[in-house]
Amino acid sequence: LEKKQEFTLKITQANKTQLITILYEMVIDYLEESIDELAVGQRVDAEKSLMHAQNCIDELIHSLNMEYELARNLHKIYIFSKTELAVASATGNIHRVWKVKKNFEKLHEAYVELEKYDTSEVLMGNTQKVYAGLTYGKYSLNEDITALSMNRGLMA
Repeated sequence: LEKKQEFTLKITQANKTQLITILYEMVIDYLEESIDELAVGQRVDAEKSLMHAQNCIDELIHSLNMEYELARNLHKIYIFSKTELAVASATGNIHRVWKVKKNFEKLHEAYVELEKYDTSEVLMGNTQKVYAGLTYGKYSLNEDITALSMNRGLMA
């Protein structure tokens, strides 16, 4: 739940490139969970984690602009990854999950570099502002969310 809140917060403050980076992070996290679950024989939980990873990959597929060669190449990687994860889910093969995870880690690295050059605005406007700071003790971090409006989110 804490990780979900962390990703939600990141998404509300992300531009297009950062959103792709976040999706990569989510895929990697779900794949790490599934590897851990498969390692201890929790196949049902692993299948759920793999399904969540595949759902994130679906979002990545939908974000592609197929007019560009790079997008077509990424599409092939995403489809290959989904196929590998489907086989891994059916067979419990950790190695296939690990291979996909390594590919997404490399893609994540590339997008972290691209973020340095993307100065576009955040996608979601009218969101809550979150301030983090050391407010109630020398060693405690507290977050304060200011609700300026109950009408927040993606502005069309």
